[in-house]
Amino acid sequence: MLDPDIHRPITELGMVESIAIGEAGHVRVGVLLTIPGCPLKDRITTDVTNAVLKVPGAESVEVSLGYMSEEQRAKLKEQLRGSAGAEKPIPFNDPQSLTRVFAIASGKGGVGKSSITVNLAVALAQRGLSVGLLDADVYGHSVPRMLGLDGPEVRPTQVAGMIMPAQAHGVRVISIGMFIEGNTPVAWRGTMLHRALNQFLADVYWGDLDILLVDLPPGTGDIAISLAQFVPTAELVVVTTPQLAAAEVAERAGTIALQTRQRVAGVIENMSWLPCPHCDERVDVFGSGGGEAVVAALTRAFGVQVPLLGQIPIDPRIVSGGDEGLPFVLEHPQAPAAVQLLAVAESLAVRERGLAGRPLGLQPA
Repeated sequence: MLDPDIHRPITELGMVESIAIGEAGHVRVGVLLTIPGCPLKDRITTDVTNAVLKVPGAESVEVSLGYMSEEQRAKLKEQLRGSAGAEKPIPFNDPQSLTRVFAIASGKGGVGKSSITVNLAVALAQRGLSVGLLDADVYGHSVPRMLGLDGPEVRPTQVAGMIMPAQAHGVRVISIGMFIEGNTPVAWRGTMLHRALNQFLADVYWGDLDILLVDLPPGTGDIAISLAQFVPTAELVVVTTPQLAAAEVAERAGTIALQTRQRVAGVIENMSWLPCPHCDERVDVFGSGGGEAVVAALTRAFGVQVPLLGQIPIDPRIVSGGDEGLPFVLEHPQAPAAVQLLAVAESLAVRERGLAGRPLGLQPA
């Protein structure tokens, strides 16, 4: 069975201390938890019991729990991350990393960027991909609530200096909102923001991800610049609304990639129209043309075609689902907005990682 936090077999992690087979098929298993007071001890006990009962001849199971010593935890950390004396690397900056990193950006707040990010993450996980979501919007963090992870009992587990991300709907999640009490505001300057992002990228044990989504704060500030330094291969996905004033600001959020030498994966136009509840007509509540305007501007700026990934219509259930921690694409997969979101997820899922920064293994003849 897999450890529910680390997602590796407990036999590989040194968590199985002993196995004894007694009379009448009674099996006693000693399991070492990584930390005292492990919040997942009941689940581990149940999973071990169920796994052993599947073995022919096993009639009953007794699981005894113990805890790893400091030496054992250090060995586990070295196994997962390498030598304890080495500087903690950012795995997504490794040239051999196959994880595709998409930074979801917007020029201004209120365009539904976080709602888009959460629903894309869940949609990608539903496709069977291993997905991580880093809520880098430190001042305006909202991802935990949208995924139902905002309760006081939700705290990422720490093992030997590593942070195990929380999980919801198949997505591994980390957010500053999981480390503060209540609705306490975060008042940090640029240096603190830079350090926090580094910890979320390097100290969190993400495991082998197919895709990492990073929910950036609005604008072109410290976090966006720091992410470009930490993960130069991260690609931008720009979220805007049809309103031309919002599109102009979104264009700035996209063209920062010229300075940071990143790629723009595409543009998403949110709140594109409101389906009339009485007829089949579309109501352009926020105007029209914003998404196309951003695409045209970024295409001119970069000299390559930047795609319009999708146009998401307005659906009040996106808002209510976010407030209740129930992602819209799971609750209403047939709704027009969900269909568009799933199509965007499909386009990101099949996108190949570029060769920039990766060794090609070529040698001169």
